[in-house]
Amino acid sequence: MSTPLTWGTPHPERADAARNRQLLLTTARALIAADGPDCLTMDRLAERSGLGKGTVFRRFGTRAGIFQALLDDNERALQQEILSGAPPLGPGAPPVDRLVAYGSARIHFLAENHEIARSAIDGRPTNGRRPPLSQIHIRVLLRELDPPGADVDLLAGQLTSALEGPLLSQLFDGPELGQAELDRSELTARFEAGWRYLVERVCTLAA
Repeated sequence: MSTPLTWGTPHPERADAARNRQLLLTTARALIAADGPDCLTMDRLAERSGLGKGTVFRRFGTRAGIFQALLDDNERALQQEILSGAPPLGPGAPPVDRLVAYGSARIHFLAENHEIARSAIDGRPTNGRRPPLSQIHIRVLLRELDPPGADVDLLAGQLTSALEGPLLSQLFDGPELGQAELDRSELTARFEAGWRYLVERVCTLAA
């Protein structure tokens, strides 16, 4: 049975800060739905929400930070499925099956939130940041597998890179997979098949 995973407890917020955060996220979603992601700026979000620019900058830091906050908020349902949902995505399945299921779920999540994920990429260095939750989850499952001779921490980072927004956005947006001939569901199915192949090939080391 897979090791329980704790995703961390959110930092406590004052009631007014929590209300402002929810207002800003709701307003940002409304602006994106009305005019697309390109219309969303720090200034416009402040104006439409009725909050000061300083509040918006303190909350998000950059325009990309708005999209990252939206992505994180949208991801909560997926996190709950991982923590307590039915196997193989949730606990109770062999780690290889959980890795395959997680990759499939993550690919679908990023496909559904493609424009937000793409806009969340700002090219800032990641030095000093906590590893993404994907990497933490994948590392837990790899440690359970304990592939002989593998550097589990490094391998977790490499597998995470196969799932995260920058790579998927590049492949969805660029010419690499001949997107002009494929719709989003077909591309997602190809990503899922590729992830399954990658995980099953890597994890044969643990057999």
